Amino acid sequence: MLLVEDLLLLLMDDETGTPAGAGTLPYTLGGAVLVELALLGRVDTTGAGGFSGEKVIAVEGEPLADPLLRQAYEKVAEKPRGVQTLLLQIGGNLWNDVVDRLVGQGLVRRESRKVLGLFRTTRLPAADGQREQETRDRIRAVLVDGAEPDTRTAALIALLSASGALPALRPQLAWSTPVIKRAKELEQGNWGASAVNTAVARTAAAIATSSAVVAVTVITTTS
Repeated sequence: MLLVEDLLLLLMDDETGTPAGAGTLPYTLGGAVLVELALLGRVDTTGAGGFSGEKVIAVEGEPLADPLLRQAYEKVAEKPRGVQTLLLQIGGNLWNDVVDRLVGQGLVRRESRKVLGLFRTTRLPAADGQREQETRDRIRAVLVDGAEPDTRTAALIALLSASGALPALRPQLAWSTPVIKRAKELEQGNWGASAVNTAVARTAAAIATSSAVVAVTVITTTS
């Protein structure tokens, strides 16, 4: 599974499928795909910033097997763009694609029905919660128990922290100053020596930071 699939599983309500942080969801999902490409060594940042954040550049390599990653990579490869611009360009239409993948893997059910015999609504309840629970357990172990994160868990926490959605996880974490501090450290790319090399962590941190900037901007604008 891709990071963006695990991330959306965590964000979706298990009963209805409604995602936490819906207002900034495209940016969060786009960030997850860019981080995945960073972990694969297929994107890097130039260090040159601007209004739309650090510019992201494509790194050549073997063709990407996953169509979702391949499509995102091709967008990056067109020309260097700011992180924040890419977040929306990549994540703007991801919701339906990722939901379809989760349904196809038997992790989510799609239930359609009519309300009052007139209005059709769709619910997306969890169908198999084992993977989601395992992911939650790893997140809790890192943030609450102080365990050393593996690369993907560190990336997920960074993205959740940047999006502001960590408090929405169910069951809720035991929030404390150390937990909040640890989440922010991971958001900033301090993933530990055993996780990833410095270049990948730097790229992922730049993406997560831009996700946070966008989230704050969107929330402020719509409030």
